[in-house]
Amino acid sequence: MQLKVKKVDSEAKLPQYAHPYDAGMDLFALEEVKIKSGETARIRSGIALEIPEGFVGLCWDKSGLSMKSGIKVLAGVIDAGFRGELVMGVINLGKEEYVFEKGHKVMQMLVQPVEILDIIEVEELSEAERGENGFGSTGK
Repeated sequence: MQLKVKKVDSEAKLPQYAHPYDAGMDLFALEEVKIKSGETARIRSGIALEIPEGFVGLCWDKSGLSMKSGIKVLAGVIDAGFRGELVMGVINLGKEEYVFEKGHKVMQMLVQPVEILDIIEVEELSEAERGENGFGSTGK
């Protein structure tokens, strides 16, 4: 399978896998962006993607950025029909300002199959062992 990528800015860096068996491909910042603690930012990638029909791009944190600096991914779904520039949303949950320099890794994207379901309204749902038990229902 192929992922078609178009540079919408000539200085953009194409997505890439850091290691042969990585699930996620790294996505990179097109330009320097500073994010103060508690702020959100939109970071341009300079690329547009053609996710194959029947698949979705799911964006996730880079573990080092998340654990060391508190950088978390926002709005992480890229639908197969989207052809615009990929703009990456992040929030800085850390205590310090974080600077993404041009060409730095921002997040990782996994391309996965999607099932499109028929949505039907029903009067009742089937019984389940868990039932309506939600948050904390499995204990500590």
